[in-house]
Amino acid sequence: MQYDVVFSGFGGQGVLYAGQLLAYAAMDHGLHVTWMPSYGPEMRGGTANCTVIVSDEDIGSPLVTHPTNVIALNNPSVDKYEPLVAQGGLLIYNASLTSRTLTRPDIRGIPIHASEAAAELGNLRLLNMIMMGALLQLADAIVPIEVVEIALERHMATRHAELLALNRSALRRGMALANFAGAVA
Repeated sequence: MQYDVVFSGFGGQGVLYAGQLLAYAAMDHGLHVTWMPSYGPEMRGGTANCTVIVSDEDIGSPLVTHPTNVIALNNPSVDKYEPLVAQGGLLIYNASLTSRTLTRPDIRGIPIHASEAAAELGNLRLLNMIMMGALLQLADAIVPIEVVEIALERHMATRHAELLALNRSALRRGMALANFAGAVA
């Protein structure tokens, strides 16, 4: 089995951290992993994305030209990655920050109102964990949610330890939102 995921958004949305967390979780679970970040020179507000590949075998290349799974946190990310998603692939997008509908009928496009959900949880920075939860719900068997929660605890910076419970809640909220959105789509 091999899964590839592109996380994309603005700098400051936690795109790189979400990808890194998935990579840590998969690695801790005994799988092969690559994590390849890419970001603009801006500290916040510039573009940021990362590609994560998870496999039970050696990975030949960290490059993915037509990703199977994309998490798009903003409109420019939807614009960039919708044409690139592999046929039959999955594009989960933050409907809170996307002003258009998807045009490709050959991919699964799942809108998640993640910014609103993060605001309801009391912290807009939870957007990335809500989208990660949606991914775990919709992309069968990348890694179980429990593995990601353990990785979150193991790899979260000590200075953010008080946010562990909120991040877990955000993961579970994302799964619930995806379950509903997937049933509607």
